[in-house]
Amino acid sequence: MSDGNYFAALDKQNYLSLETFRKNGTGVRTPVWFAADPATDLRSRNAKVYIYTIENTGKVKRVRNNPRVRIAPCGRTGDLKGDWIDANAKVVEGAEADRGSKLLTQKYLLKRIFDLFAMFRATKREVLVITPA
Repeated sequence: MSDGNYFAALDKQNYLSLETFRKNGTGVRTPVWFAADPATDLRSRNAKVYIYTIENTGKVKRVRNNPRVRIAPCGRTGDLKGDWIDANAKVVEGAEADRGSKLLTQKYLLKRIFDLFAMFRATKREVLVITPA
């Protein structure tokens, strides 16, 4: 974004619509929970937001193939509440994945329940970091 507000539209939002791209260029939109990294300012070029998902989902495969994504604030069902923002995403591991997961758990109490079920099902989670393009 040229106005220098980068991810400011996400402030005080609970969901973002993540648009990832298939190899043929077709966009796939998914509403997801996200947590902003408090060590960065959503209005700055170094803004970071984290999302998580089950490993090997379509969005993870598409991000591994093409890091270019678009995001927009949205409601629980994906109804857009703002304009699309060009961004980049990547799957993170180790300390950065732990940090993203912790931030998501702090923001969403319900995530703790999902994490509990994931332990019983041996479902691995992936954490993605999204940064301005």
